[in-house]
Amino acid sequence: MTHQGFTLWFTGLSGAGKSTISAIIEKRLREAGAKVEVLDGDVVRANLSKGLGFSKEDRDTNIRRIGFVCEVLSRNGVIAIAAAISPYRAVREEIRSRIHNFVEVYVEVPLEVVAERDVKGLYKKAMAGEIPQFTGVSDPYEPPLHPEVMVNSAKETPEASAGKVWAKLKELGLISL
Repeated sequence: MTHQGFTLWFTGLSGAGKSTISAIIEKRLREAGAKVEVLDGDVVRANLSKGLGFSKEDRDTNIRRIGFVCEVLSRNGVIAIAAAISPYRAVREEIRSRIHNFVEVYVEVPLEVVAERDVKGLYKKAMAGEIPQFTGVSDPYEPPLHPEVMVNSAKETPEASAGKVWAKLKELGLISL
């Protein structure tokens, strides 16, 4: 497989399927011999962004940190996959403007569906007012206006969604098999 460095940015509500779909893409890329790194929102928060809260400023800082790492990786020939809620459009656009090959994937799903999937009960608590600043409930999520790929995890299997992403990467000439 030949490839250049690029950033594949998954955005969507908590529980939308970003990590699941990105793991399928990561596996396919690794099996094809690509250099790839995944920056999962939960993992980054526990390590690179430990101590940040959930205010708009802290969320923006977290996403900018992920974006910086993606920028460095992709500039050096690595495929960087970010799977983070990244709720604010302006910060995603800021990151897009800094990364030459940036592919945004919007994992769309209705709030009711992610609330049903939520094994931790976070959406239920947020809807009851027990969790302040919860994205999609008491804090905004701003969907991308023009993502390169849009998938709907309520209507598609993770494999079908990953297939759409894979096809777009090939169409853009970012991967070749």
